[in-house]
Amino acid sequence: MHISIKVQRGLKQGLAMTTALLFASFTVLFPVYAAETADVTATVTVQNISVSVADGTVAYGTLALNTTADTNPGDLQTATNDGNVTVEFNIQGQDSANWTIAGSAGANQYVHQFCTATCGSPPTNYTALTTSYSTLAASVAAAGTQTFDLAITTPTSTASYVQQNVDVTVQAALP
Repeated sequence: MHISIKVQRGLKQGLAMTTALLFASFTVLFPVYAAETADVTATVTVQNISVSVADGTVAYGTLALNTTADTNPGDLQTATNDGNVTVEFNIQGQDSANWTIAGSAGANQYVHQFCTATCGSPPTNYTALTTSYSTLAASVAAAGTQTFDLAITTPTSTASYVQQNVDVTVQAALP
């Protein structure tokens, strides 16, 4: 048995040597060339959704009960798309500490409205705000603007005669 192992080892070494010689001769006879390459230039920009409102402040002052005041023509608001994609502008009102926003004035209920075009005296072309978003502008390109006026009607009666914060929120969202 000892002799046959040596013979098998000799055969294995010979076979390995033959394989190496064949591979080397193929490399010399059939040279391998490098592949050609080309690059693809790729860029990406992350979308930015952003809005600002100028001047962003409305002071209606002190009003009587069941009285309407508006920002037309002296306090026009301008919403600007500060992002880099086309967006939709939405707008919503809010309840104050003592009043509820509503479609018509009532006891401790006030009306807040917006208008984007041909804003005469409210309610002509004005849309009532709610605590849910409404469309202010359906499609505003990057750096584009949408102007709007606001109008408020105070409650018909109230138990609160202190200043109320009746803020309006403008939102930018993908259409």
